[in-house]
Amino acid sequence: MMIDFVPDPSLYPFESRWFDSSAGRVHYIDEGTGPTLLFCHGAPAWSFLYRHIVEGLRDRYRCVAVDYLGFGLSERPAGFGYTIAEHTAVLSELIDHLQLDGFVLMGHDWGGPIGLGAVTGRADRVKGIVLGNTAFWPIEALANRAFSVVMSSRPMQRRILEQNFLVERVLLPELGNNLTAAEADHYRAVQPTAESRRGLATMPKEIRAARPLLGQLAQDVPAQLGGKPTLLMWGMRDKVFRPSASIPRIRAAFTDLDMVQLPHSRHFIQEDAPDAITAAIAKRFPRA
Repeated sequence: MMIDFVPDPSLYPFESRWFDSSAGRVHYIDEGTGPTLLFCHGAPAWSFLYRHIVEGLRDRYRCVAVDYLGFGLSERPAGFGYTIAEHTAVLSELIDHLQLDGFVLMGHDWGGPIGLGAVTGRADRVKGIVLGNTAFWPIEALANRAFSVVMSSRPMQRRILEQNFLVERVLLPELGNNLTAAEADHYRAVQPTAESRRGLATMPKEIRAARPLLGQLAQDVPAQLGGKPTLLMWGMRDKVFRPSASIPRIRAAFTDLDMVQLPHSRHFIQEDAPDAITAAIAKRFPRA
């Protein structure tokens, strides 16, 4: 199943590109020239989340932003499970297909473990890391686990599939006045039917189901990536990944870490503070 939505070029002024992975057809953008930045989104977003950052950096950097299978304009392939492990494997294929080397990875929300999982085995090709409001360890907080249980229940799964709950009742209310009506519609339009939302419905389950993968990442990230130059961008009003619990774990994993606090930002920092993120990336990873 493919998504036939065509983004408004005034809001998403990028050329769509496609990669036929072993699991399905992946949509991504590849803009600009220079040092490569690879942007990985979380749920229930897609590469549209990074539009302002890509626009702000593509005059100096090569900006690659991917849509996972089941998200954005990418395919909804039959038989795909939409697990974190499967998304990681497909992203790994894309990195190899594009022959990315000397690149900086940015991961947000589930894009943190998906991106980090894809590069732990390619650490020699990674120049640096940018993390924003994410976790790469088993999630133990009671509120997060309760969210997983509730969202995995049959009634809530039905609401996610039939009513687009994660977009309509989670993402859009949090962003509020940050989005125009047209921008909000770009988050809705890439998840048009119940069948197209199966990837969304799987993500809350993965908070618990992906514990073994996250447990392995908690060991592999410090061991294989811990010495990479790292930038931490954190929305300090995030109720999903609370600063007091998350930031110390990330500080302990990386030996060369700079941090920028975004005091007024909540979870979706790319919408709340794109200019601050753009400036921080350019400062931390200047073009040679």
